[in-house]
Amino acid sequence: MVGGVFLSEGIQKFLFPAAVGAGRFAKIGLPSSEILGPMVGGFEIVCGLLVLLGLFTRLAVIPLLVIMGVAIWTTKVPIFVKSGFWKMAHDSRNDYCMLLGSLFLFIVGAGLLSLDARIFRRKPVKG
Repeated sequence: MVGGVFLSEGIQKFLFPAAVGAGRFAKIGLPSSEILGPMVGGFEIVCGLLVLLGLFTRLAVIPLLVIMGVAIWTTKVPIFVKSGFWKMAHDSRNDYCMLLGSLFLFIVGAGLLSLDARIFRRKPVKG
């Protein structure tokens, strides 16, 4: 799910830049939004695909953790300040799921059916 959601969100940043890409970034006050929007979208697409494939999973989730941290800081903390905990909790449920899912993948890595497991499988040492 983590890979699929990031892949979808990255594609949408290119399909609908005014709503979820550079336009949204400019609206919330991020600098150089015309560069940052496509850059974030690109990272979400590439890293989302890597997570879906289970390839370089731990490395791929590092930019995703940064993206989610910035998203929470720039969009959910202001909601908390303005409207309180419960409004923030409701609006941030997906963000926290993506953050924690990415953190889990960083700690545990990809599963047994991943490309990581197939490519980097250790061979038993004959002794």
